[in-house]
Amino acid sequence: MIPIVGIGAGLVSALLFSVVITGSPLAALLYSAAPLPIFIASLGWNHRSGLFATAAGALAVAVALAPTGGIAFALIIGLPAWWIAYLALLARGDAQGGVEWYPLGNLLLWIAATAAIATVGSALVMTTDYETYRSVIARMIENLLNEMVRGKIVALPADIQVKELAQSLAPAVPLGIGASFVTTITANLWLAARTVKMSHRLPRPWPFIPSASLPRQALLLLAGAAVVAAMGGFIGVAATALVGALFAAFMFSGLCLLHDISRGRPWRLPMLVSVYVALIVMQAVLTPLLALVGLVDTLFGLRRRAALPPPPTRS
Repeated sequence: MIPIVGIGAGLVSALLFSVVITGSPLAALLYSAAPLPIFIASLGWNHRSGLFATAAGALAVAVALAPTGGIAFALIIGLPAWWIAYLALLARGDAQGGVEWYPLGNLLLWIAATAAIATVGSALVMTTDYETYRSVIARMIENLLNEMVRGKIVALPADIQVKELAQSLAPAVPLGIGASFVTTITANLWLAARTVKMSHRLPRPWPFIPSASLPRQALLLLAGAAVVAAMGGFIGVAATALVGALFAAFMFSGLCLLHDISRGRPWRLPMLVSVYVALIVMQAVLTPLLALVGLVDTLFGLRRRAALPPPPTRS
C-alpha cells in the first residue's frame, strides 16, 4: 500500500511541478502546491511513502522534461517535503510514560535550513559556475524591470540604468527565494496535516501552533549566516538564503506570539484581522516588524511572561 500511495503522490506532485513551464499565473499557483501530495503521503502513510513519492516524481520529471528537471524536483520539492514530514512525526517517551513530539519551534528552524539548502540546490542545478548564475539572475531581473517600466508600474530616475540596477539587486535574490521557500513549505505542511487529520490518519495529536517559538540556536545561525553571506560564491548564496529563510521563520514565530498572548482578550479578533490585512497590503513594512517580534521573543522569552497556559491537547 505504501509504495502505491507514494508513487501516485509523486506523479501528482511531478505534474504540479511541471506546469510551471507554461508561465501562466495559474501555473505558478499549482507549482507552489507541488509539495502537498508528498506531505500528505508522508504524514498519512509513513515517511517511506514520501520517499517513494520523491523517487517517482523525480523519475517522471526526468523522463518528461530533462534529467536536470528530475534532480531539481528531488532537491526543491521531494526531499524537503519528505524530511520535514519525517521530523513532524518524530516522537519519544517522556518520564511520565507519555509521548513527546518533535517541538514546533525546532521544526520551524529545520524548515528554514531546508529552504536554504533547496535554494542553493536549485542554483546548482541551473549552473555550477557562480558568475554564470549571477548573470542569469541579473538578466531575469533586468527583463522584469524593463517590463515594469514599459507598463508604467514603476518609474526609475533618469540617472539609474536598468542593467546596473539589476546587477546590484542580483545578490539579494537568494534572500527572497529562501523566505518564499519557508512560506511555501509551511503552508503546504499545515494544509497537508489538516487534510490527513480529517481522514483520521494523522499519527500525532494536533499541536498548539501558537506555542511555536524558535530556539535560541536560530539567533546564532542568523548571525553566522549574515557574516558568511559576504563571502560570495555559492557559499554566499546559501548563507544569504538562510538569512532570508530565518527572517521568514522569525516572522511566523512573531505571528504565533500575537495569537498566543491575545487569547481571551477582547481585542484579539480586530487585532488579528488588522495584522493579516496589513500583511497583504503592507507586506514590505509588516514582515520585518513581525520578524523582529519573533526574534525578540526568542531572545527574551516574551510569551513565557505574558501568555496563558496552553489549552489541553486534542487528538
